[in-house]
Formats: sequence, C-alpha cells, structure tokens
Amino acid sequence: QVQLVESGGGLVQAGGSLRLSCAASGSIFSINAMGWYRQAPGKQRELVASITSGGSTNYADSVKGRFTISRDNAKNTVYLQMNSLKPEDTAVYYCNAEKYFPNTHYWGQGTQVTVSS
Repeated sequence: QVQLVESGGGLVQAGGSLRLSCAASGSIFSINAMGWYRQAPGKQRELVASITSGGSTNYADSVKGRFTISRDNAKNTVYLQMNSLKPEDTAVYYCNAEKYFPNTHYWGQGTQVTVSS
C-alpha cells in the first residue's frame, strides 16, 4: 500500500503562484510514476502533470510553460509549482502514484485550488 498526503492548496489571485506538495509513504519502492490530476465541478478528472521514476515528465497542454512537476527522492515528495494561475485552473488537485505491473493507482485526499479573477 501507498499513502499520499497533499498540502499547499489555497486561494490565489489570477497571475499568482502556488506550490503543491505530495508526501508518499508505505510501499514507495514499487512506484513507477507520480502525478497530479485535477477535477473541476461538473468535469472529469484530468491529468495535469506526471513524472516517472526515471525523471521523465509529461504535462497537459493547458499547463505547459506555467506548471512544473518535480520530485525530491530523499523526502519521497513530489511537487507541483504552479505559476501564472488562471481562473480555469480552479479545481481539486489530487496526487497520484502508479504501479505499472499490476497496474495500480493510489490517490491522495485532494487539495482545493481556487484562482480568483
């Protein structure tokens, strides 16, 4: 099992910045990738950014150039630096950890990000 604890959400004005953190514990040796998803009211959960154990990153087109995902292996923590925030970035952000074989996803409890115009 893997446990994920997120922090860093909040309310920010458009154009501002926030940094989300996700601390992993448990069977972390088996994690192949970690990422951030978000879900806005009335919308499906979508991938925001991900990073593999090898350091490869992937971003949604809507956040490229504004968001940066990174990891601190010593602290078993993944970060999402969000700059130039827009009202459409408002959502609950969820940390995700994935094992490839068998394919298993673990989720954090979610943290609210609200961007005011």
